[in-house]
Amino acid sequence: MARKDNIVVGLDIGTTKICAIVGEVKEDGRIDIVGIGSHPSHGLRKGVVVNIESTVESIKKAVEEAELMAGVEINAVFTGIAGSHIKSFNSRGVIAIKDREISRADVDRVIEAAKAVAIPMDREILHVLPQEFSIDDQDGIKEPLGMSGVRLEAEVHVVTGAVTSAQNIIKSCNRAGLDVLDIVLEPLASSYAVLSNDEKELGVAVVDVGGGTTDLAIFVEGGIWHTAVIAIGGNHLTNDIAVGLRTPAAEAEKIKKRYGCALTNMVRDDETIEVASVGGRPPRVLSRQVLSEIIEPRVEEIFGLVLKEFRKTGFEERIASGVVITGGTAIMEGIPEAAERVMEMPARRGLPMNIGGLVDVVNSPMYATGVGLVLFGAQQAGAGKVKRISDGNLFAKVIGRMREWVENFF
Repeated sequence: MARKDNIVVGLDIGTTKICAIVGEVKEDGRIDIVGIGSHPSHGLRKGVVVNIESTVESIKKAVEEAELMAGVEINAVFTGIAGSHIKSFNSRGVIAIKDREISRADVDRVIEAAKAVAIPMDREILHVLPQEFSIDDQDGIKEPLGMSGVRLEAEVHVVTGAVTSAQNIIKSCNRAGLDVLDIVLEPLASSYAVLSNDEKELGVAVVDVGGGTTDLAIFVEGGIWHTAVIAIGGNHLTNDIAVGLRTPAAEAEKIKKRYGCALTNMVRDDETIEVASVGGRPPRVLSRQVLSEIIEPRVEEIFGLVLKEFRKTGFEERIASGVVITGGTAIMEGIPEAAERVMEMPARRGLPMNIGGLVDVVNSPMYATGVGLVLFGAQQAGAGKVKRISDGNLFAKVIGRMREWVENFF
C-alpha cells in the first residue's frame, strides 16, 4: 500500500461505533474523502474506555477497512474524546506588549497567561480556544497580529479532561499500531464539519447526540464560548424500546433505526411494526405509535437537559441561528422537529460539508465527528501545529505539574 504525505485520518472512537475516515488534502486545499471504515464498538461506556483489548480490536478492524478502501497505509490519526469527565471554563489573560507591535510571540504569551489557572492534578488541558482579544481597551479583535498597542488581553475557552481517560484512548490507539497526532473534543470536531461561518458569527449550538453521551458546543461571534457533555444518548432510547416492547436489545436497536420516530403526531394511525419476542415466543405486530410513545419522552428529556445547560450558562438568547443536531441519533425521523418544540428555536440536522470525494457515503450525521476530525487535522497540518502524543508524555506533564505543586507548597 502507498503511504502519502497529504493523507489525514480522523478516528471517531464512540460508544456504539468506531469510525476511521481518510481524507486527502488537494493542492488547492480542498479535502476529498477517499476511505471509510466502521466497526461496532465493544470497549466503551458513555464515551470512556472500559476495556482496552476490545477497543483495540475494534480500532484495528475499522482502520483495516479504511486502509483497503483508500489504498493507503494508516499509521497516525486525529482522534476524538468525549465523556462526562470533560469540563470547560472561560479564562482571561493580560500581558504588556514589548515592541508596541504585536508579534506571534506576544499572542502565544497572552494565551499562556490565560491558561495559567489552577486545575486539579488528575486533569489535563485538552484545548485552549481563543475567543477574542482586546488591545488597550479596544475589544472585539479576532486577529491582533501586527497591530500596535501597549496592553494585550485575551479571552479563551479552556477544555479539560481526565488524564486517565485521555491516556486510555492514546494507549488503545498505540496498541493498534497508530500514533495519535492530537486529541480533539468531539463537539468541536463536529463543528468543523457541519457549521458555516455565518452560523458561528450569529450564534449557534452544535448538539451531538451519540450512543452514550450528548455533547454540545456553543459558538458566539465566531468563537466557542461553552462546551458540555451530558451522560445520556441514543443507547438509552434502545434500552427504553427493549424494556417497553419486551424485545432483545439487538432487535430494539434495529427497530429504533428502521421505524423510530421522535414525535407521535408524525406517525399515521394505521402503521404497524413486527417485534421479535424473547424466549422463543412468536413475534408480535404492534402499532408504530406505541414505539413512538416510548421514544418521545426520552428525546424530550435529552433536549430538555440541553436547554437547561443553555439557560445555566446564559447563552440561550445569543443562539440566534438555533441548534444543529448531529450524531447517529439525529438520523431518526422527527428529531429536528422535537428539538424545535422543546427548545423553541430553529433546529436542523448537521450533515458534513466542505468536502469532496465520497460525499454520498459520509452524507450522514453519524459521520460528522469523523469528517470533522479530518478537517481539523488538515487545518492543523496546514498551520504546522501537528504534534505526536505518546503514551508517556501525558504522564510526564502531570508529574511535572505535581513536582511544581510540591516545590511551591514547600
